[in-house]
Amino acid sequence: MNALRGQAMTGRERRGQAPDDPAALRRGLTPAQLRALETLEHFRWTLKFVRRPMFQDPVPVVFDRDGQRYAVLRGDGTLDESPGFRIRD
Repeated sequence: MNALRGQAMTGRERRGQAPDDPAALRRGLTPAQLRALETLEHFRWTLKFVRRPMFQDPVPVVFDRDGQRYAVLRGDGTLDESPGFRIRD
């Protein structure tokens, strides 16, 4: 196997990496999502990552203060605690 090819494959893995710039996570979120996120942060919820499916709006995923529950911030700023996907451990 080509060493460069192996590096390219491992370089594509982004899960588990902390974002370098927290503002980068917020980039592309709607004003309603940003307002909702600000409110959630008062209750110690945290924006952990943003799924960015091709040709679709970003899907921000927030976790509660204990890291036990997660939810998705919809484009209108509402919180969806049953988003239809599971988070891998």
